Amino acid sequence: MSTISVIGAGYVGLTTSACLAHLGHEVICVDIDQEKIGQLQQGKIPIHEAGLLELVQTGISNRCLQFVVGAEEAVASSEFVFLCLPTPQEEDGRADVDAVLSVVNQIRDVVSPGTIIVNKSTVPVGTNTTLATAIGRDDVFVVSNPEFLREGAAVTDFLQPDRIVIGADDSKAGDRLAQIYESIDAPIVRVDPASAETIKYATNSFLATKVSFVNALAAVCEAVGADIDAVTAGLGADTRIGPRFLQPGPGWGGSCFPKDMHALVRMATDAGYEFDLLRAVISANEQQFERIATKAERLLEGDLAGQNIALLGLTFKAHTDDLRNSPAIEVARRLAKKGAILRAYDPMVNSTSDIPNEIEIATTIENAVNQADLAVVLTEWPEFASANWPVLADLMKSPRVVDARNLLDRDAMIELGFRYDDLGRT
Repeated sequence: MSTISVIGAGYVGLTTSACLAHLGHEVICVDIDQEKIGQLQQGKIPIHEAGLLELVQTGISNRCLQFVVGAEEAVASSEFVFLCLPTPQEEDGRADVDAVLSVVNQIRDVVSPGTIIVNKSTVPVGTNTTLATAIGRDDVFVVSNPEFLREGAAVTDFLQPDRIVIGADDSKAGDRLAQIYESIDAPIVRVDPASAETIKYATNSFLATKVSFVNALAAVCEAVGADIDAVTAGLGADTRIGPRFLQPGPGWGGSCFPKDMHALVRMATDAGYEFDLLRAVISANEQQFERIATKAERLLEGDLAGQNIALLGLTFKAHTDDLRNSPAIEVARRLAKKGAILRAYDPMVNSTSDIPNEIEIATTIENAVNQADLAVVLTEWPEFASANWPVLADLMKSPRVVDARNLLDRDAMIELGFRYDDLGRT
């Protein structure tokens, strides 16, 4: 058992804290947001993430997990300090590491000799060295340990990962960090810090590229009369490719893919290499938002002005409440610019605070589609697949659906009388 401080109670920090406590470590999670910490101390969490609430409440109950404001006292008694801080995208695409550096400068004189600073924040190559220089102590070690947590499956990804990446210049520090994870059955990839930092960006950029490829392939399937489901089944059966991330959709988004794609392009440019491949992937994703809007136009015979469109789903994917860089929102913006009147339903969205003004929020799927000229499925919530579509058809002014997730049974929808369009199927 180790004593650990986790700086940052956001998505990554909270998941990391709860999971490390679950593994038997003594964890103090630190944040500057007093209101958030107060809620966490009561066993309430600010995000929707499967299994996380139970781990937090169990950790508090077992006294393995604490939540506090202020880092100095917490880190002074910790063997490990995990940095789980935001690194937002700057205008030029670079990752802003000011929050990480600020915390390091705050704690450098407080941490005990032998402390290992574990950076889980997504940062540009070379940041590990920058942090070590900022600390300026030979008795404190900085190790890169990037996270690979998918929203909606973060707890599973932490406790059952494909691999654990540890980037350390000091081998003994790397060994000590590896011991933290000894109860997790996963290979540990030991590399230098720069390689660890690159692995994080490369992973997300590759997955985004895979998604954009499938979205483009779906367009090809429509043009040539092929079936994207059949094509991806054959494609994914190749072990060199695999079946994951081969589902077409309205585009990729979320808090990681866009930021990390732009950051890697920026890093490459700064190093003298123009990463045109990734630039094309980013452009293809933008085109996908417009492609979904165009499908809506076609079903509504070319004019969206004054047309009532029901948006089914607003979060960037199912099983999360995260609206950051949501492709659903991007599609909605394009529909609004074309004059459409938008009403949306999402089971995890009940506030308009993070929603464009053009979107009215409905409390039920029935309310969303009532008197709608068209419904657009934008998030793959199971509720939409199991909805009573015969009833919804009667509620709509005209039974038309653009299924941007290929979530519904195409033949069944057509049999119900819907004018129906999806991705890569004819």
